[in-house]
Amino acid sequence: MGEINYRSCMQNRELSWLKFNQRVLEEANCLDTPLLERLHFVSIFTTNLDEFFMVRVGSLIDYMQYSPDYYDNKTGMTAAEQLAKIYRACVPLYALRDQAYERLCGQLALAGLTCLRMADLKKADLREAEEYFSREIWPVLSPQIIDPSHPFPHLANKSLNVAVSLKQGGEPVFGIIPIPAAAGRLFFLSGEERRYVLVEDMVAWFADRIFDKFKVLDRGIISVTRNADMDMDAGLFDEDVDYRQHMKKIIKRRMRLSPIRLEYQGELSEDVVKFLRQTLGLEKAQVFRSRAPLDLTYCYTLDTKITSGMKKQLLFQPFVPQPSKMVEAGRSIIEQVDERDILLSYPYESMRPLLNLLHEAATDPEVISIKITLYRIARQSVLAEHLIEAAENGKEVSVLMELRARFDEENNIERAQRLEDAGCQVIYGMDGFKVHSKICLITRRAAGSIRYLTQIGTGNYNEKTAKLYTDLAILTANQRIGEDAAAFFRNLSLSNLAGEYHDLWVAPSNFKQSLLHYIDGEIARAKEGKEARILVKCNSFTDKELIERLIDASMAGVKIRLVIRGICCLTPQIPGMTDNIQIVSIVGRFLEHSRIYAFGVGEETKVFIASGDMMTRNTERRVEVACPIYDPAIRSRLLGIMDVMLKDNVKAREQFADGRYILRTPLNAPPVNAQEYFMQEALKPAPAAQEKPPRKARVPERRNFLAYLRDYFQGRS
Repeated sequence: MGEINYRSCMQNRELSWLKFNQRVLEEANCLDTPLLERLHFVSIFTTNLDEFFMVRVGSLIDYMQYSPDYYDNKTGMTAAEQLAKIYRACVPLYALRDQAYERLCGQLALAGLTCLRMADLKKADLREAEEYFSREIWPVLSPQIIDPSHPFPHLANKSLNVAVSLKQGGEPVFGIIPIPAAAGRLFFLSGEERRYVLVEDMVAWFADRIFDKFKVLDRGIISVTRNADMDMDAGLFDEDVDYRQHMKKIIKRRMRLSPIRLEYQGELSEDVVKFLRQTLGLEKAQVFRSRAPLDLTYCYTLDTKITSGMKKQLLFQPFVPQPSKMVEAGRSIIEQVDERDILLSYPYESMRPLLNLLHEAATDPEVISIKITLYRIARQSVLAEHLIEAAENGKEVSVLMELRARFDEENNIERAQRLEDAGCQVIYGMDGFKVHSKICLITRRAAGSIRYLTQIGTGNYNEKTAKLYTDLAILTANQRIGEDAAAFFRNLSLSNLAGEYHDLWVAPSNFKQSLLHYIDGEIARAKEGKEARILVKCNSFTDKELIERLIDASMAGVKIRLVIRGICCLTPQIPGMTDNIQIVSIVGRFLEHSRIYAFGVGEETKVFIASGDMMTRNTERRVEVACPIYDPAIRSRLLGIMDVMLKDNVKAREQFADGRYILRTPLNAPPVNAQEYFMQEALKPAPAAQEKPPRKARVPERRNFLAYLRDYFQGRS
């Protein structure tokens, strides 16, 4: 047998991501989704694309300058080749976004929510708009002529600006009007109907008045995207560097880094575009014209401006996370976790049991310490308040706060300061490794012995996103897991990334090695003629070594089913190589964020949940944690989640050998929308409680047995 051509089954990470973002945009065309929610998907697509340029395109541009020998290890493309393909692939995406936006605006207008251009206003509306402009907008504008005395101004990253070409006798000159944040984005006209104008359109309309001594030749709205791919660690771990001050400087620098994209909306002449491009140092391929607004985040403001009747028509009906059926109301959550493992499934179930656990731990006299990793937390965080309460009650509270959570650095800096002020011990990340794990360890002294309660999850400790993202969290009193968790925090406090663990997978120590071990186990089963299976649900899949091992598994006959929401560099269904691999992507109302790894068939199936994806950055360059699921009922429940998602034929798109993702349709089968299914399951009442047998006293670990007997005979057990 000749050498396996693995590369024939791989695709480029960046181009795969663009396909994912197109799937997000396709949700704007879903007829079953309310109109304003469909506009949200256009906004999400736009925000995603902005971040993609800031980070991924920015890093490729850096590679061209600083690492000319760099190439993609899966396709062999250089940075320049990847950039050329990215720019070409983005042109049709802009066209699709324009079409989706214009179609939705027309449909929303029929529903009573109308976005108007200034050119379309009638006289009475125009007078009202002019009065508003004079009173609210004009006083906060800072227009600028560009000439030898007035150099081209710095345009902040993704800020909106009106660009104009002007004439006053001689050669045309250019002008820039930055749209200040204080101006807001929307002006609602009076009347019963909900009609509004975008402020940038208003400013562009009144450019003649702003530059009243010139003739305005043409005008448009522009936005510059800047490279935000920075080395967060550079100079960070010098002894005299203050971590928080360093991160504050990084945030400021991000707004001033080199331009990598110019977007414009409106009728700017070729001369104006050429002037802007040359001034910013951009190539033609880095300039994109849009008919849709360049910043669509304003659509979330619309949610608050419409009537209650319109909300019912234009938005999803609110879904309130339900109480977990595994948790008994009115009972100590510590006692319940001590009795059995509990699984929480967000956003279908509430995060409240975890918050209650921390609140209870903060006041429980038997609790000695709470240790937790924080990556992204809510701005108004109840969880952080419970940690502060615990510290104020004399508990030892250790927080490993990752300040380098991209675009959340500022919030994390503020929260870290408050935790420190309250008496928590705050540790800031690891040298060169982001701490992305989601783990909390509560240590108690009970019956004369040390007991651990551990929470391990797939998502952040964020009350807001727990209502928007699908995530999983296990609460367990398993002492082996607790001992691993204690070793994890001890190792991180000593900057030891090579610690040994028995039950947990911890990256970069043994996370990837464990995945490879279990894949190899299924390959061995298949080669013995036994049924073999691998199930994976994660956000993205880019790790080359894992891709190659799954190709080996497919060729050995292992049935592999992957639910990969975003990037997937593995191509399935290639005859003779990946024909045993099926890949689906689900994009829906909630962001699919949970990670599940399962190996085997029937009762022998090993199941894990994890904070990390099968991406090289997770397996080798971040601190991640995966937890085994030992409880048979929870294991069965997680396999049931995988089964429903693999049967989804409403929101699932299946990937084929040519790289295309095709939306499944329920032609010859009942429709299965996984997210709707889980919402309905959560809303079902809990089964009637059965009378429970008397609880048995928990016998401590063997090493504490003598202490247990001593306490027992002294009447303290």
